Amino acid sequence: MALLLKEAHASEPEGFESGPKIVKFVVVKKREAEHAQPAELTSFAELTSFEDVMLPHLDAAHNLARWLLRNEQDAQDVVQEAYLRAFKSFGGFHGSNGKAWLLTIVRNTSYTLLKKNRAVDLTTPFDEEIHTAGYESVSPATILEHSEDAELIREAMEELPAEFREILTLRHQEGLSYKEIADIAHIPPGTVMSRLDRARGKLKKCLAARIGLRK
Repeated sequence: MALLLKEAHASEPEGFESGPKIVKFVVVKKREAEHAQPAELTSFAELTSFEDVMLPHLDAAHNLARWLLRNEQDAQDVVQEAYLRAFKSFGGFHGSNGKAWLLTIVRNTSYTLLKKNRAVDLTTPFDEEIHTAGYESVSPATILEHSEDAELIREAMEELPAEFREILTLRHQEGLSYKEIADIAHIPPGTVMSRLDRARGKLKKCLAARIGLRK
């Protein structure tokens, strides 16, 4: 099984655009393939297939976990657990979209941790009064001018409830289709579109409020 090493990721996410991350792996094998018994050869084949299909999506898995949990160590733990779960269930994977399948497991594992440790994060109300006031005091041109400020976007993103951080990450960072997001989040495609629209609007208000505070 390919195991994620417990080392720090490259860095905290810088802004809303995801960047390449470096994670090392250690592949645990009992013996070299040429000395393996038939049953072991099957295991080697399964491991190789799993690595080929799932390891290319490591950055996406970490990115989703990091934005959902807002904590680097928790994100690493969740990705580790998600890959272990994915490996155990890999025999039941018969589709062609390994990324969406893996991200579903990452999402479910992340929400399990959120519900256990930080249930408030799932229901944190968005303070419309505070953010609307900030939004109305800043012009669209000013928001656009600061749209490349990675730290500002990161801070604004982290103010949003988990469901909005999730959908913005899946759509704008990972480039998933509405159908893929619907499958991952277990919601209808129409709900994906409406939730995405609300998430964009609230992110814009958060950005405007933070820009107003910096004046």
